[in-house]
Amino acid sequence: MDLITQAKWDKAAKTFDLMAGDGPEKRWAPYKTELFSQMHGKVLFLAVGTGLDIERFPSGQDITGIDISPKMLEQAKGRVAAYDGTMNVMAMDVHHMSFPDNHFDQVFTSCTFCSVPNPVDGLTALKRVLKPGGELHMFEHTGSHFFPFNVMLNVITPLTRTFGPEVNRNTVKNVQAAGFNISKVQNIYLDVVKIISATAP
Repeated sequence: MDLITQAKWDKAAKTFDLMAGDGPEKRWAPYKTELFSQMHGKVLFLAVGTGLDIERFPSGQDITGIDISPKMLEQAKGRVAAYDGTMNVMAMDVHHMSFPDNHFDQVFTSCTFCSVPNPVDGLTALKRVLKPGGELHMFEHTGSHFFPFNVMLNVITPLTRTFGPEVNRNTVKNVQAAGFNISKVQNIYLDVVKIISATAP
């Protein structure tokens, strides 16, 4: 377990809904709802956080949720309990998951891989627990190729990483580096907010 990262998100748990629960969630809700509507089979949801995404999940699914922060999961309890389906959550580091190989049909992430300390290693770990041909679906914010956004994101990342995410990562490239086959990249806002879909070989 990465105790430094765990402590960072434990510290953020109490105020996370205040920071992320209104504007960003409402703005991206239609896109997330559409993405999550593809859930089927045995699903792993990475980085449950305080559970803000749960209300966007389709009912009746079999979902395992993990998060590195026990305090985030404590905040998520009510939303997990209210989910109309089967949802079990546990504190776990994506780099050191205890699940067996080839265990899940799908993995979903939501603004997650801006914060995973070693993103390619984390994605490789997800590939391990996916069945061959299993699906990875990601709603992520990333770095940009457009000026002046690329410069701005590079400049502020040393600050943002101290309390939360890195905002200049090339997540599409990281997914490819982890050995996934990318099937779709959909830009939602410029090239900063995007949906990435891929399959495990």
